[in-house]
Amino acid sequence: MSKTLLHLNGLTKTYPGVIANDDVSFDIAAGEIHALLGENGAGKSTLVKMIYGLVRPDHGTMQMEGVSFVPAEPRAARAVGVAMVFQHFSLFEALSVAENIALGMENPPKANALSARITEVSQSYGLPLDPERLVGDLSAGERQRVEIIRCLLQEPKLLIMDEPTSVLTPQEVTTLFTTLRKLKDEGTSILYISHKLEEIRALCETATILRGGKKVATCDPREKSARDLAEMMVGGKLNLAESKETTLGEVVLEISDLSLPPQSAFGTSLRNISLRLHRGEILGIGGVAGNGQDELLACMSGEVITTAEAIQLNGLSLGHMSPNERRTLGVLAAPEERLGHAAAPDMSLTENAMLTAMTRKSLSKSGFLDWPRAKDFAEQVIKKFDVRTPGPQSAARSLSGGNLQKFVIGREVLQDPSVLIVNQPTWGVDAAAAADIRQALLDLAAKGASVIVISQDLDELMEISTSFAALNAGRLSAARPMAELSLDEIGLLLGGADAAA
Repeated sequence: MSKTLLHLNGLTKTYPGVIANDDVSFDIAAGEIHALLGENGAGKSTLVKMIYGLVRPDHGTMQMEGVSFVPAEPRAARAVGVAMVFQHFSLFEALSVAENIALGMENPPKANALSARITEVSQSYGLPLDPERLVGDLSAGERQRVEIIRCLLQEPKLLIMDEPTSVLTPQEVTTLFTTLRKLKDEGTSILYISHKLEEIRALCETATILRGGKKVATCDPREKSARDLAEMMVGGKLNLAESKETTLGEVVLEISDLSLPPQSAFGTSLRNISLRLHRGEILGIGGVAGNGQDELLACMSGEVITTAEAIQLNGLSLGHMSPNERRTLGVLAAPEERLGHAAAPDMSLTENAMLTAMTRKSLSKSGFLDWPRAKDFAEQVIKKFDVRTPGPQSAARSLSGGNLQKFVIGREVLQDPSVLIVNQPTWGVDAAAAADIRQALLDLAAKGASVIVISQDLDELMEISTSFAALNAGRLSAARPMAELSLDEIGLLLGGADAAA
């Protein structure tokens, strides 16, 4: 039996209207990769925040190597060997790798010594980094390396990782797993949070499952199927998305030779992009983060204006139109960054519903906002998409990431768009909620809408797309029927093979 590194006993944390964690107890062994699973809102984030010193438990105790562990802040957690890689990176793009890492250290060494140490540690763990490169010039996978190396320089006993593969290519995932297994062999414990259940089965030896804030099971995930794990998380049968037979109709949206210079110092230029989107089609656009996904969505949604003729809806030029003008015509979008871009953090769900649905859901009359209708619409979204929240009066920032994602997607789907463009629709969403979102997109297309799904999740694109195109360095490959593509061919397209040809 491995000795226990971290012992949690009866951890409880309550917020107004919700019990985030309810008497949670389990152990993490030394040198163990331990998964923490649960639906969105199950209490995973609150639990790891207590371990890392960001939140104080109302009740319960923790022990680290048999000694009472009560971190008042992250600095205290780091001092006893707890490190954490967050889902959302906390890096400054205008600073170098070494400068970013120094900011996260209590007593950083001199610049030359730190650079040498970064090079040494990153190479020894198979995550090579140039300490002098600007973070703004790094890919998403390389940025994650910065976060990991910053943690490894602390020589942690426990490394907490929250959705670490959500922005990685399959090759980068393989590299990360090699690194984590090496850390395990050296005695480091890893608490691993992910909604990608096949990864959990491949990597982890133990899984603790939370549901509704309570621990409901501990198991060896290698002995369970992904579906078994998902059904333990939801406490019932998992409904998978089912596509319906659809016949593609006429061209609805057309983009012709669209080019755009970078909109920021670290942005990506779009180069001669052309596509034709048919009625009832789901066009999947794949690509590694940072290849122009945000820029392409901004052009299609109207956040960035182009020449009028570059984008046409049913023959009508709309490249020069604002987002609200395009929404009136039925072109709706849900961007990747849900908190701050897709939703205003401090506004209620009712107010966030008003922001994008005012025109299409008739939420105003004679210049006056109709708040009761907006509240009714927000309640429809909450009910239809099973958004876990006390009610439409809740602020957007109070929702877990997955529940806010369900609200954002549901808000757009229930406006009956003729064209819907979504970027990373199931990012950070649990298996059951991801299936619901994908089913909503399939149903929307079956009713005759046209959908563009921009995603780094190839399994997702292969499951729901009727056609596929790859975005690489701001260039879009020609769309091809998904049924005719193999995984190897998709990989070549992602690497720019089509553009090179």
